[in-house]
Amino acid sequence: MAGLGPLVSAAWLADHLDEVQVVDATWFMPDAGRTGAQSYAEGHIPGAVFFDIDEISDKSTNLPHMLATPEAFAEAAGALGLRRDAPVVVYDAHGIFSAPRVWWNLRVMRFPDVAVLDGGLKAWRAAGKPVSTEPTVPTPTTVAPLFDASLVRDLAAVRGIVESGNVQLVDARPAGRFRGEAPEPRAGLRSGHMPRARNVPWAEVVNGDGMLEAPSDLRLILKRAGIYFDQPIVTTCGSGVSAAVLALAFATLGLTDVAIYDGSWAEWGSQADTPIASGA
Repeated sequence: MAGLGPLVSAAWLADHLDEVQVVDATWFMPDAGRTGAQSYAEGHIPGAVFFDIDEISDKSTNLPHMLATPEAFAEAAGALGLRRDAPVVVYDAHGIFSAPRVWWNLRVMRFPDVAVLDGGLKAWRAAGKPVSTEPTVPTPTTVAPLFDASLVRDLAAVRGIVESGNVQLVDARPAGRFRGEAPEPRAGLRSGHMPRARNVPWAEVVNGDGMLEAPSDLRLILKRAGIYFDQPIVTTCGSGVSAAVLALAFATLGLTDVAIYDGSWAEWGSQADTPIASGA
């Protein structure tokens, strides 16, 4: 099988289901009143394992679902039966929302062939494909701890970006939160955005069916926001989930080296000394 692109269709996945590893990455905001595990139990793509974004994370910080250490991630991936020598397709029940976070997470941990199911479980169901309520029992594997630092930025790096302006920061939060006009969903955070950041709300790059907009439309959306495709890009959001939606959108346009600020606003907005701008 040739290497996957960033996206695959439900029809493609159905034809190759026995050749790929399928990961359910459904995640809900803390105030949603339900969990990804509940969604998985109610119905998932046959053979899919469930990746818990909150559990497979760095437990040494109070920031939400930060990247686990390479060693901890390797142990968790092995428990899920994941391997680097077979392609991985990640999806979520929303369409495209949380799956890109796990797509990025796997790429950071040097899984070489990872794609997102365009439209997620919604598209799978709409295509008339079967779902299962039986949990998949994986065969554990041994996964070596590896890490690609080029796809991640931390607080110190983003401080430097804000000071120098030599990298484009693209914020995936809704416009009201970006402008400081709407409160943050997490308590204790200041409102506004990083100076010089551009705003591309993640929902603008996903259509009403939960599928990523066509490449030609993505280019227009991103260009209208003032993004230059020939300059470095780092995406950010509230807690590092929807930032990955933008990273996926850029990847479909050939920009596969876009990094994510893992701590995002949950970290930046909680600091007493980080510069903050408001307005457009």
